[in-house]
Amino acid sequence: MADDLDPVWKALSDPTRRSILDTLRNGPRTTTGIVEAFPEMTRHAVMKHIDVLRDAGLIITREEGRHRINSLNVVPIRRIYERWMGPFSELWSSTLLRVKDEVESGSNTNLNKE
Repeated sequence: MADDLDPVWKALSDPTRRSILDTLRNGPRTTTGIVEAFPEMTRHAVMKHIDVLRDAGLIITREEGRHRINSLNVVPIRRIYERWMGPFSELWSSTLLRVKDEVESGSNTNLNKE
């Protein structure tokens, strides 16, 4: 069953694309600025990574004259967090609170044996 977040997961699976997002975390950059941040790669290779990120909705690009300004869009990352981390953090929070209550009440027999 396909999930509408699949393109986001696929985009985030590549370390270069995550590095591009890290670069944009500091603020918007021109496409040329992003390419220059990765001197070990060709312009074409960086552009392909930017396209994948844009298609996944992780980068928003606007044109200003002859320049393309790229910005990080955190909404898809937040959706992943809410879908996958939120329910698990609630589970762990509940479990930790229950353990805390048991320890404080002295009802845990394993702890009382020592």
